[in-house]
Amino acid sequence: MKKMFSLAFALSTGAATAAVPAAAPAAEHRIDAAHLLRHIKALSSDEFEGRAPATRGETVTLAYLQDELKKLGLAPGNPDGSYLQKVPLVYVQPTPALSYIAAGKPVPLNFPADYVAWSPRTERKVTLANSELVFVGYGVQAPEYKWDDYKGMDLRGKTLVMLINDPPLPDPKRPSRLDPAQFSGAVTSYYGRWSYKYETAARLGAAGALIVHETRQAGYPYDVVRNSWGRGSYGLKHVKGDAPGAPSVAGWLQLDRARELFRAAGQDFDALKKAALSRDFKPVPLGATVTASVANAWNEMPSHNVVAKIDGSDPKLKDEVVIYSAHWDHFGIDESLPGPRTRQIFHGAQDNASGVAAVLELARAFKALPQAPRRSVLFLLTTGEERGLLGAQYYAQHPLYPAARTVLNINVDGLNLWGRTRDLELTGYGKSTADELVAAVAKAQGRVVRPEGNPEMGAFYRSDQLEFAKIGVPTVYTHGGRDFIGKPPGYAAATLDAYTAHDYHKVTDVVQPGWDLGGAVQDVELLFQVGLRAAQDAATPQWKPGAEFRAAREPAPAPALAKP
Repeated sequence: MKKMFSLAFALSTGAATAAVPAAAPAAEHRIDAAHLLRHIKALSSDEFEGRAPATRGETVTLAYLQDELKKLGLAPGNPDGSYLQKVPLVYVQPTPALSYIAAGKPVPLNFPADYVAWSPRTERKVTLANSELVFVGYGVQAPEYKWDDYKGMDLRGKTLVMLINDPPLPDPKRPSRLDPAQFSGAVTSYYGRWSYKYETAARLGAAGALIVHETRQAGYPYDVVRNSWGRGSYGLKHVKGDAPGAPSVAGWLQLDRARELFRAAGQDFDALKKAALSRDFKPVPLGATVTASVANAWNEMPSHNVVAKIDGSDPKLKDEVVIYSAHWDHFGIDESLPGPRTRQIFHGAQDNASGVAAVLELARAFKALPQAPRRSVLFLLTTGEERGLLGAQYYAQHPLYPAARTVLNINVDGLNLWGRTRDLELTGYGKSTADELVAAVAKAQGRVVRPEGNPEMGAFYRSDQLEFAKIGVPTVYTHGGRDFIGKPPGYAAATLDAYTAHDYHKVTDVVQPGWDLGGAVQDVELLFQVGLRAAQDAATPQWKPGAEFRAAREPAPAPALAKP
């Protein structure tokens, strides 16, 4: 028999949790495995056609989700009175051309063998003409590490050349290892992500940005870049006022071509790369210019987030929200695959029909409380996650409720469908005090919380919680556990590796007869109580010192007044 948890007990324990007023809701509630499985079966069925955005699969999915939310009695989450938030997706097919001039000699580059490039603008043709190339090291501004690769240089209209990843700074005590106190050590921080580098270049007014690809540092060969970025991609249609996610032209430069560029400009790539490991590094104009054009063909693909709400019961706190999120989309149908239609549908049962099922079951649990929590709770089911976190990104750019009054995002991207565990992995462990909320509830379940098992994979930066973190909202993203109860050693690795190898992002991600939803129930119960505490407590989760997203939450210091 699975353990039943008292909400009153959960609300009154945990050193990291503030005292709860007498009016706090108290009830016992069990997350229901049958409800979870019913939703997973429905959403991953042939009828839903793989849930691709802007297809019949979306139409069927939106109808199902809205119907279920209405049955639960949840209010529409969009202030316009609907359960939908429109998300303007586009599919862009770029055709780029790029060359540079160094020492007076023009050098054309071949796409995609030498570089890949695209433009975030939905314009038929985007051009750069003789844009000055500037090497900016790792392209990082991290005040918490006293690191600034830009040093105030005016980079408007220039094209930036950047190194991949974080600055790999050796540990002073153990030089063979990276310093864990700097940029998360061996774990890639957000400053090392390509998206951060492009966003920063755009914010500084650069016209272009090229990241130098290096296989060892990236963890994958240039072929991956060519295959991923050398073809069409999905994005958000630019809306006036949105912060651009990249400069006018963005791309990757193959390592050998980068060395040739630096050499032609009279520079030493390796020497400059070494110099970039110093806090004293300053941008280096390369004495070369680049000319580029990107011809775009695109299709607009309007899609939708689904959103529902339970209003808070405290007049002073009801304008603050806790957001549960999960993406409803998957990859649709690939008619080029052999076999019958059922073998062409990307059913997405674990990824992420299970996450959507969890959010629906969490909504049922909150609605069953005898009194709503003090803060409001939002249930957000996003589109376009598989295309680059696009639905969450759009919500972050156009929040229905202010980011400053959003106290926590709890994201669910896949459930543990293989049994109960003694532990729980927390992706992004150490970034915020939400860790203590999770640990307190896990302890009540008789479990321990661990950091994610493979932090070098950057899972924190690959699901929707990232978009909330970027606007300063603390997040919780759990990954199940690995210490399975009643299973032999090696069971976790074998089971999870088999799923990744055979089912992840494949048509075979379907409901399996051997699933054990005990682990899913265990984890959803935990997320329920974590969210309930966040919705009840006087204190709210905060970013910890050193977290790369802390600055987005804290107001910028007021400028110093000039002395009379």
